[in-house]
Amino acid sequence: MAEEKDPPAAKRSGTLETILFLLGGVAVAVLVHMFALQSFYIPSESMENTLLVNDRVLVNKLAYRFGDVERGDIVVFKGWTGEDTIKRVIAKGGDTVRCCDARNRITVNGTPLDEQGGYVYPGASPSDRPFDVTVPEGRLWLMGDHRDDSQDSRAFIRDGHQGTISEGDVIGRAFVLYWPLSRGTLLSPPETFAAIH
Repeated sequence: MAEEKDPPAAKRSGTLETILFLLGGVAVAVLVHMFALQSFYIPSESMENTLLVNDRVLVNKLAYRFGDVERGDIVVFKGWTGEDTIKRVIAKGGDTVRCCDARNRITVNGTPLDEQGGYVYPGASPSDRPFDVTVPEGRLWLMGDHRDDSQDSRAFIRDGHQGTISEGDVIGRAFVLYWPLSRGTLLSPPETFAAIH
């Protein structure tokens, strides 16, 4: 008995379904990348030891459409030179951020930040230069965790915006370190920021 062959129309239908399925998957991936999540790699030492060179983080691009930027968040933004940059939010609009108090601590609205033994690079000073800035509304003061090796708001304090960047330049909040797998962790604001009013 001769083997029956699928009619050509059935083959074409299966191929078309496969192509449509693949195109749909690509479209969903592109939309997620454009509007929701994006992966970024760490190009420099400025966020050590929280983030190391070549670490990969996922950034939630919708985080601030439904909520405010919070002190202590790690954010990716269009930096002072126009490049994608990653730093920690230290102060936001209306805050006064100073360095340093009598115990060599950065203060926000008079509240000292307990940074040593936390997220700041071991042995690094809170800042190698003094500053006293009242952050304009809608803007952010950002610093790297490796304070001795970070070009951040301090380096651009004479740029006409006192080194702050616009909240509108924020691409999103880094919420998970996913690569390398051995260092994978959620990225959440350190507790010291909760004391600021």
